[in-house]
Amino acid sequence: MRRLATVLGTLATAGVMALALPNTAFAARGELIFAPGKVITNPSGCYNAPIFPLILENRTNEYALVYSGPNCSGDVIATVPPGGRTTQEFGSSVFIP
Repeated sequence: MRRLATVLGTLATAGVMALALPNTAFAARGELIFAPGKVITNPSGCYNAPIFPLILENRTNEYALVYSGPNCSGDVIATVPPGGRTTQEFGSSVFIP
């Protein structure tokens, strides 16, 4: 009985640690390129467009979402696949996981 309690206690501790420890952060691999030459290497998160219209080249391994508002607010107005490009007259910001 004591051995069973030790095993269950060890498993419970391992489970709690697995849930409590922070996960490793993942960023897209590659480059997100805004015109006129702003390059972000291994991007992750939200980026505001440096100029209008928003001109973007996605050289990462993830999809990029173009938002109508600053700080990734408003509507998603375009999805740029890996290796894709876009020009969005009303694009203000880009999110990449």
